[in-house]
Amino acid sequence: MTGERRGTRELRREPGSPLWQQLLELLRQRLDNDEFTAGFPGELALVEEYQVSRHTVRAAMQVLREEGLVIAGRGRPPRQAEPVEIARRLGALYSLYESVRGLGLEQRSVIRCLEVQRDAVVAARLGLGEDTPLVHLERLRLAGDEPLALDRVWLPKVLAAPLLDADFSRTSLYELYARLCGVVLTDGREQILPVLPTPAEHRLLGGPRDTAAFSIQRLGQAKGRPVEWRHTLVRGDRFALTTAPAGTGGYRLELLSPTRGGDARS
Repeated sequence: MTGERRGTRELRREPGSPLWQQLLELLRQRLDNDEFTAGFPGELALVEEYQVSRHTVRAAMQVLREEGLVIAGRGRPPRQAEPVEIARRLGALYSLYESVRGLGLEQRSVIRCLEVQRDAVVAARLGLGEDTPLVHLERLRLAGDEPLALDRVWLPKVLAAPLLDADFSRTSLYELYARLCGVVLTDGREQILPVLPTPAEHRLLGGPRDTAAFSIQRLGQAKGRPVEWRHTLVRGDRFALTTAPAGTGGYRLELLSPTRGGDARS
């Protein structure tokens, strides 16, 4: 199949290498090479350039938007995002459960979803085939009586099947992943972006309507093997993420005073 005209390789129909994933890698390369400083091509332009379907282009663009590399709104042409994100390797793995417990607050979760799903985009991020079954857990995390975060996680079912019968209302995922499945997260990569929650997400998280949230996307690994894809939205009006010096273990969560948003207390 005729493919890309300016990139490093053509798009080819190959088993285990979906066209949207090939297109995604080519667009990432072109973004890294600053090829779109004059403007990011629209959906139809990419369809014409790479001779693929709109479905293929939309799948690749969805990942670029989630990664914060491209900004695209309804009725507006896509554009390359400014490099404002924090992307870093994980030192000591950040745990929302441990952070809230460290604040001395009661922690509980409202379980919104715990089931087996198939998601081609998430599976690709985990280095798996697009039809690989995944255990999907979605929780609304509460600190005291107040919503803190909307947490969505996907785990390979071959590893995480025992978690389908687990109670996550007051328990750490990582604790159960280790105890029930023998999987201990040791490393990974994480990206933090400021975002505005969708109306549906805002109804769950609460707070002022125009308040941003922290979007935290994580690829968690166990001894170099991807075992978790997680997307967490943390309220930005009540909590802050504070960094620690390099090599001392990442960052922690702090609770902001409701009357003085800039003051934090541990």
